[in-house]
Amino acid sequence: MKQKRLKKLLEGIKLPKVVGTIDHKIETIVFDSREVKSNSLFVAIKGSKVDGHDYINMAIEKGATAIILESFPKELKEDICYIAVENSAKALSLLACNFYEHPSRKIKLTGVTGTNGKTTTVKLLKDLFDDLGYKTGMLSTIENIVVDKKYPTTHTTLDPMNINKFLQEMVQQGCEFAFMEVSSHAIHQHRIGGLHFEGGIFTNISHDHLGYHGDMKEYIRVKKLFFDGLEKDAFAIYNADDRNGRVMVQNSKARKFSYSLMNLADFKGKVLENSLTGLILNFDGSEFHSQMIGSFNAENLLAVYACGILFKVEKVELLIALSKMKAAKGRFEFVRRMEDKVIGIVDYCHTPDALKKVLQTIQDSKERQSKIITVVGCGGDRDKSKRPKMARIGYQFSGQLILTSDNPRTEDPLTILQDMENGLDPGELKSVLSILDRKQAIKTACMLAQEGDVVLIAGKGHETYQEVNGVKHPFDDIKVLKEELGL
Repeated sequence: MKQKRLKKLLEGIKLPKVVGTIDHKIETIVFDSREVKSNSLFVAIKGSKVDGHDYINMAIEKGATAIILESFPKELKEDICYIAVENSAKALSLLACNFYEHPSRKIKLTGVTGTNGKTTTVKLLKDLFDDLGYKTGMLSTIENIVVDKKYPTTHTTLDPMNINKFLQEMVQQGCEFAFMEVSSHAIHQHRIGGLHFEGGIFTNISHDHLGYHGDMKEYIRVKKLFFDGLEKDAFAIYNADDRNGRVMVQNSKARKFSYSLMNLADFKGKVLENSLTGLILNFDGSEFHSQMIGSFNAENLLAVYACGILFKVEKVELLIALSKMKAAKGRFEFVRRMEDKVIGIVDYCHTPDALKKVLQTIQDSKERQSKIITVVGCGGDRDKSKRPKMARIGYQFSGQLILTSDNPRTEDPLTILQDMENGLDPGELKSVLSILDRKQAIKTACMLAQEGDVVLIAGKGHETYQEVNGVKHPFDDIKVLKEELGL
């Protein structure tokens, strides 16, 4: 990447005070002092755990020539440019857009937000437009893809520098479309600031991330900011079956479109048949078969259909492409042991609403005599209030519930299990198994499964690790499930 003039990088950013010259040449923009190189612009951000202002001198020692900050240090170094801004995180997003020359303006970028369905919807959109012959890119929880080159990911939404870096690579590779997950954390932390979105999709909202946002009201307010920021030439597609759907778009300048399986909407869908072999759907009067399972996937497909129509894809061509679509990794991922017809399902459902939807889908589509055996845990260092709810839902909709460990992180796994058990009465607990070791829990579920039963492994989905005390140990639910089922 060639050097950029600091003055040019600061375009569009309100600067209350500048000390030093803004004529420096900048090679990199960093917000982690460990990554500072010669001629870096260091952005000091006040995080929840670490304050970048404490590392300003370290950044200068490593070669930073300019500093973005919210408050000046007591001592200013000679030949260093100090630039005060109102919000360093917000400034970083605009700096990133300027540094990479606004790639989001050169590609049709669509953002997908909501509690559940983001990953599947983004993956379906990429698969759809790939199938239609376009070059596309994707930024998601599972992976980041530029055309067909895959990159691993660690966050639902990347930091602003990496977002713009990937978007620039997509533009350079000739991509016409890009699809990205937009998390509430990313909106609140200004990671998507300065991006130009061609459109936004709202899937649904339910109990999640309250450990971060505090309450549902704040969680909804933050999600809504994404749609408030869309420009008037963009589109905003919302789920009319979610009671917060209309709320999300009510102040948006964008063109508004609704989709629904149950209510009147601009894009109307209906589930005609739902089984463990797929869905038969009717979208705007036209029937087609989908390989995907469950009404929640019917909602995801309908959102993708709406987006396709708004991007001027022919309806027949669109439905043919949708009929080929498969779920993202770890989203209702499905295996079957042929000799006794035991079915294994791995799903990322880590919220009460998502778990309920998955279990209801299995209930609606399984054989009547088949039993559901559910293995579920909850993550550590996250919202504790959902733990008893997850156990209660698992108990209500399963024939056998096994509580286990998820990603305990720095919490005691036993404490997490106890929090889940608090959602059940003492009498109910007698029939519930609590097995701390996740592999042993999956093994037990598979041993208990009889002919035609369904084993659901919930919570981690696509993840290939288990995080314990800051260390990520290899662990893949689908791999373990296949081993224990002898597949």
